[in-house]
Amino acid sequence: MNIIDIINKKRNNQELSYEELEYVVNSYLNNQIKDYQMSSLLMAITINGMSDDETINLTNIMLNSGDILDLSEINGVVVDKHSTGGVGDKTTLVLAPLVSACGVTIAKMSGRGLGHTGGTIDKLEAINNFQVDIPNDDFVKQVNDINVALISQKGNLVPADKKIYALRDVTGTTSSIPLIASSIMSKKLASGADKILIDVKVGNGALINNIEDARRLAKLMVKIGNQNNKETICILTNMEEPLGYAIGNGVEVMESINFLKGESAEDLYVLTTSLAAIMVSIGKNINIKEALAEVIEKLKNGEAYQKFLEMVKYQKGNIDDIHISSKVHSIKSNKDGYVNKIDSLKIGNLVKQLGGGRTNKEDLINHGVGIVLNKKVGDFVFENEELVKVYYGDKDVKIKDILDCFSIDIVNEDKKPLIYEVFK
Repeated sequence: MNIIDIINKKRNNQELSYEELEYVVNSYLNNQIKDYQMSSLLMAITINGMSDDETINLTNIMLNSGDILDLSEINGVVVDKHSTGGVGDKTTLVLAPLVSACGVTIAKMSGRGLGHTGGTIDKLEAINNFQVDIPNDDFVKQVNDINVALISQKGNLVPADKKIYALRDVTGTTSSIPLIASSIMSKKLASGADKILIDVKVGNGALINNIEDARRLAKLMVKIGNQNNKETICILTNMEEPLGYAIGNGVEVMESINFLKGESAEDLYVLTTSLAAIMVSIGKNINIKEALAEVIEKLKNGEAYQKFLEMVKYQKGNIDDIHISSKVHSIKSNKDGYVNKIDSLKIGNLVKQLGGGRTNKEDLINHGVGIVLNKKVGDFVFENEELVKVYYGDKDVKIKDILDCFSIDIVNEDKKPLIYEVFK
């Protein structure tokens, strides 16, 4: 086979065979295909797309490019959850202990943040000494002992995706639906869970900006999961404003703790309980109404918070020492009116500018910086009333840049729904 012929075939919008895709993935992984050649093929795929069969084949080829985690020694049905990435999305931090408290096994590997979206592992590392990298035997023992563990991605899982994703990130090919689907699903399938829930974020602060693309992505991932004998559910959720109040690693941990103690922004509560109910429903094979009632009960009686404390202690973290900057200032509104929009992308990039995010995966971050909202979309704000608190370190942001993230008007516009659709 010849990479030039394959590039030309996809450029002419023709379907690639399993053998051709396998040749491309394995040859690129072994450095026999150069970055510039792979970039050309990725761009042709981004422009012309892939059929469902091509995408399923690509997923399976990437899945088998490395190790597949064996969780057979873990007791119970393992349910995994993934988010396509958003601003202020700390749901995993609260979902893991909450769902575990309901008796569903959570053995989850999470990633770090890149760009304007945060990563669960970075957030956990805002808890002093929290161990995210633990040996596999200890991981299995912890899950069997306390029913929950959150660790960093480990081993040689899906090396093809890791290499291809790094190239996509710098070649303008991250928005391709087939490439997103194969990337997410190869990693989820390799992680060994029995059942999978995927939160597909849609909007200004997400990878997917429109509902049509989100629907296509969701249907494709459900199809891939089901063909691999993994029950897969996708939920489409709104990322037109940051989720909850806090954006940044340490401040999101604090918001998660407050959530588990009973204090929460409405959107964070609605989304988290909805996701948790789905996970409990498929994990215990009960109806969604029963599952939701159990989720709410575990929040109210404090068992979810106690499970979070148990997980932190087991992974050596100090819950009394969370990295949050002592340098803080308040930014106030310059007018009266209703908050009609909060630009998630801009807010996320401002936190990154403060040092709370990465441009490259190797970048060091400041876990203590962040932005905490005082107002959400639909709220009324008075002139000189606080809009946000900025927690800063060596770098700060301009007041104008913060104010530019908010659209404030005397007329209160209709707010979009938080949850759009569920696909299974």
